[in-house]
Amino acid sequence: MLVPPASSTHLVLIPTYNTGSEVYRTVLQARSFWDPVWVVVDGSTDGTGDELVKIARGDPGLDTLLLDRNQGKGAAVLAGLENAAKRGFTHVLVMDADGQHPAEQIPEFMQTSLREPQALIFGKPVFDSDAPRIRVLGRKVSNSFAHIETLWGGIGDSLYGFRVYPIAPLLDLMRSNKWMRRFDFDVEAAVRLVWRGLPVRNLPSPVRYLRVDEGGISHFKYVRDNALLTWMHIRLLVGFLIRLPLLIARRFR
Repeated sequence: MLVPPASSTHLVLIPTYNTGSEVYRTVLQARSFWDPVWVVVDGSTDGTGDELVKIARGDPGLDTLLLDRNQGKGAAVLAGLENAAKRGFTHVLVMDADGQHPAEQIPEFMQTSLREPQALIFGKPVFDSDAPRIRVLGRKVSNSFAHIETLWGGIGDSLYGFRVYPIAPLLDLMRSNKWMRRFDFDVEAAVRLVWRGLPVRNLPSPVRYLRVDEGGISHFKYVRDNALLTWMHIRLLVGFLIRLPLLIARRFR
């Protein structure tokens, strides 16, 4: 497998929870474009964690972190960030394990981050005709709130999780905030990091929604996660009002 030389600063981080065999394809595709790749297994009970550990034994560019119980995407990312910081990495590209994100774009996103190490490199999804309408509309609602909460601070898409983050500011943010541990991670991380003044670079990125017969799995719980997102936006709107003078000054500076 031909991959670029191992990076000492930028790594790919893939949180996974009961994603089934799709996680193997995602990991192998990511490895074909980047070294190193880390997988954080968030308390999976489908046996994929043990198999990923076996695969990692034969691949020095792959590492697997097993969490003893399911804690949520944000918590899995935080566990990866803590370990990455200890080992001297400065940036992580976070991507989903379910095959939605394009592994072939990893080098482009990483190179953009290497040119602008202070920036957030965000994927802006490009949908095909098969994209579920309810998801596309849901994104528009979330994006509208994110634009308001950052005073149009540049977030192209608040929910698309294919992103490169500088580790230090994201880790500091998560250590000082008890939220952002589950499905609310992507939106809240984007908004709060923009509040901290990090610039955003948006790169178009195709998103693929797999059908169930293709191995697609969703852990979104309609009532629970919509309640979580509603509470999150209430917090962010309050934070926005507190920071409004600063955001206005920043826009006119």
